[in-house]
Amino acid sequence: MKKYKWIIIALNLIVLLIYFNFSVSKKEAVLKDGKLVLLQLAPVDPRSLMQGDYMSLRYHIAQNINMDHIPKRGYCVVRLDKNGVADRVRLQKETTPLNNGEYLIKYSSPEQWTINIGAESFFFQEGQAEKYENAKYGGVKIDENGNSVLVGLYNGQLKNIK
Repeated sequence: MKKYKWIIIALNLIVLLIYFNFSVSKKEAVLKDGKLVLLQLAPVDPRSLMQGDYMSLRYHIAQNINMDHIPKRGYCVVRLDKNGVADRVRLQKETTPLNNGEYLIKYSSPEQWTINIGAESFFFQEGQAEKYENAKYGGVKIDENGNSVLVGLYNGQLKNIK
């Protein structure tokens, strides 16, 4: 029986490592091939804006939503202006319908009052908070399936803050 115990532990470890590497490769593919979309940041309670070495983010596209009639998970359909800034068009459960010039961003609704697109925290090096205080946009890369990865914060002139 001891022999099987170590085999089962080894198999579980292998499966975990395969899953982890698959998840990393999916995110790397979004970073490499995804479309850059700028999401306007919405005001956040200043008492919780800076907490240690990260910034809590809230997006304009996630505000003023009637939460009574949306599914817990779905897609935020956005349209980009000439500068690449996204505007919410609608929320939908499936990837279709999708019109020309519209893009998908997956969301989840863990609470009754908001939706999350999975990029609600921006981590930075300690002591760099002042640099990011005036950020106006969160830059995310998205793929055709609505997966998104936060790539940086942008100022009012649409320049990446580094």
